[in-house]
Amino acid sequence: MKNNLIASFDNLDSKEWKQLIQYNLKGADYNETLVWESPEGIKVKPFYHSDEAVADYSLNTPKGFAITQKIYVFDIEKSNAKAHQLLNRGAERIYFIIPNKEVKIDQLFKNFNACTAPFYVQTEFLDVDYTNTLMAFAKANSTQIIALNDAVGQLVQDGNWFTNLNEDFDALNTLNANSNSPFLSVNATQYIEAGANTVQELAYTVAHVNEYFNRIENIAQPITIQLAINGNYFFQIAKIRALRLILDSLAKEYNFTAGFHIIAQPAMRNKTLYDYNVNMLRTTTECMSAILGGADAVSNLSYDALYHKSNEFGDRIARNQLLILKSESYLEQVANAADGSYYIENITQQLAEKALDIFKLIEQKDGFISQLFEGTIQRKTEESHLQELERIANGKDVLVGTTKYQNKNDKMKNDLELFPFQKINPRKTIIKPLVAKRVAEAIEKERLETE
Repeated sequence: MKNNLIASFDNLDSKEWKQLIQYNLKGADYNETLVWESPEGIKVKPFYHSDEAVADYSLNTPKGFAITQKIYVFDIEKSNAKAHQLLNRGAERIYFIIPNKEVKIDQLFKNFNACTAPFYVQTEFLDVDYTNTLMAFAKANSTQIIALNDAVGQLVQDGNWFTNLNEDFDALNTLNANSNSPFLSVNATQYIEAGANTVQELAYTVAHVNEYFNRIENIAQPITIQLAINGNYFFQIAKIRALRLILDSLAKEYNFTAGFHIIAQPAMRNKTLYDYNVNMLRTTTECMSAILGGADAVSNLSYDALYHKSNEFGDRIARNQLLILKSESYLEQVANAADGSYYIENITQQLAEKALDIFKLIEQKDGFISQLFEGTIQRKTEESHLQELERIANGKDVLVGTTKYQNKNDKMKNDLELFPFQKINPRKTIIKPLVAKRVAEAIEKERLETE
């Protein structure tokens, strides 16, 4: 029956389909009417056909993903208890953020000896002795710890090095020489959060990685890449695939064989204060993009993260979104799920090519750090940010419940536990930092003032 049904249709090639569409347009221009262009300059066609497939590459993407939850360590005992609780309730990995060297590693990891799940540990400082102690503890207690040290990321986000360029890279080279575990990360979330478009984000991430290849000798451990995912569903799937494609090519140039580990999370940039439950819908599609794109681990964002302190309900909902995607939607069953989608593969190829063009320009001008000091990265990112604000103001981009379909009875002034807007902290920096900015901030400030 199936074969007879297929045989009853003519096998049309892409040229014949295009001619048929052109005929039905009744004289309207095919390209002007049906082919649209994204802000990054990516051309999207109305249909894709196998005879125009662009993919001539293979990607090693993971089968399944690890459900990850973050804990900022204010109190060691409470953080330890919360980590045990989260692992018992469906989280598969814990991501600790450690603010200072006063945090005792043995207390933070108390009673995790039998835990087989890896832990991520991000320190808000760069210290060789502390990281070595962390790794020694992990080895002695058969615990897998992935340390997340990112000196260039510190410069981008803070405007200053941890100490200075030479000392920071000396520390990373020392860790590389002594470490048998992952110690290096690239925090690429700040590019999209500051307003970079997808092509810029990819180019800056690869240039960021390249600084480490150029300045750390013979990296032998996997590099962790942290990505933020926005609401452009198919483009974000393609973004992760394009990143892996470019990074694999870059790795070959340096004979780097340890691989890349990608942690993805929803971006804060498109989240809204008003009609905040819509954030759950946004984060669900963004987590799906991360999973289908091939992220190794996904850390969700709670729907109320903008205005509430971390709380049990918000954390549980965020975790359950991922549990449903994994356990009820079976998204962990297939590796490289997007493979064979002509549309996604075409976007992947275009994103990779355009990002490589920007990356090459950065390298021609002495590299990423040099471009940060010249202010080029900041200027280009700000231009992209302003262009997005203009699209929102013109109604080309929509934030449901905020720029369109507002609930005028929605009140938020009395529910703010956290300050939900960009914080300006004037201080002396050696470069202008990239500052995270949400696109709804101006609208929300105006609504708060008129409540």
